[in-house]
Amino acid sequence: QVQLVESGGGLVQAGGSLRLSCAASGTIFSINVMGWYRQAPGKQRELVARITSGGSTSYADSVKGRFTISRDNAKNTVYLQMNSLKPEDTAVYYCNHKNTREYWGQGTQVTVSS
Repeated sequence: QVQLVESGGGLVQAGGSLRLSCAASGTIFSINVMGWYRQAPGKQRELVARITSGGSTSYADSVKGRFTISRDNAKNTVYLQMNSLKPEDTAVYYCNHKNTREYWGQGTQVTVSS
C-alpha cells in the first residue's frame, strides 16, 4: 500500500504561482511514476504532468512552459511548480503514484481568480 498526502493548494490571482507537494509513504518500489492530474467541475480528470523515478517528464500541452514537475526520491515526494496561472487551471489537483498498482491522493483545490 502507498499513501499520498498532498499540500499547497489555495486561491491565487491570475498570473500568480503555487507549488504543490505530494509525499508518498508505505511500500514504495524504486521504479515508479508519479504525477499530477486535475479535475475541473463537469469535466473528466486529466493528466497535468508526470515524472518517472529516472527523472523523465511529460506535460499536458495546456501547461507546457508554465508548470514544472520535479521529485525528490530520497523523500518520496513529488512537486508541481505552477507559474503564470490562468482561471482555466482552476480544478482539484490529484497526486498519482504508479508501480505495480495505482494510488491516488485525496486532492487539493487550486482556484485561480481573474
